[in-house]
Amino acid sequence: MVRIDSFDAAGGCWINPPDGASVEGNTLRFTTHANTDFWRDTFYGFTRHSGHAFGFYVDGDFTLQVKVMASFTHLYDQAGLFIQDDDRHWVKAGIEFNDEKPAIGCVVTREQSDWSTGVFPGEPGVFWLRATLANAALRIQYSTDGQTWPLLRLCHWPPQPRRFVGVMACTPERAGLDVVFDGFSIGAPSGKPLHDLS
Repeated sequence: MVRIDSFDAAGGCWINPPDGASVEGNTLRFTTHANTDFWRDTFYGFTRHSGHAFGFYVDGDFTLQVKVMASFTHLYDQAGLFIQDDDRHWVKAGIEFNDEKPAIGCVVTREQSDWSTGVFPGEPGVFWLRATLANAALRIQYSTDGQTWPLLRLCHWPPQPRRFVGVMACTPERAGLDVVFDGFSIGAPSGKPLHDLS
């Protein structure tokens, strides 16, 4: 696959663009609109596909990595990575504010969404995410320092000729989350063993 090392590389596109987003080399900044979210049905009974996502259409397997910076203060404030086959099959992962604190989590959606979440062990204003798709297995890792990468989620993700791969931010309960993404890259799968923390 062709390696992408910058947000301003050719082919970048939005799902639900916000107002006034800016790209400067490998830094993307934007502020969320109100009532933005990615969710399908489970527990809440509604479907929303209004979140902001920026990324690239990628052929085949890949590793995505990005640094995320935001101040999460309101219920369901969220930012992280986003991978989508279509509007019924997608994955988002990152920090989401719930139970009165920022938590690290992942939503895997195959017609209906599931949500796994837990306490984030670092400083939530700055964190890193990595996703590797290889041989129909999607591995998502996070990092508090950009050096050590614990496993967040491993799930089956079937082959697809092309898919959207990028970053997202949503604020279901308000507007105005300022988000900065940096150090973005998409390349060939890393090939590291499952529990390699590097």
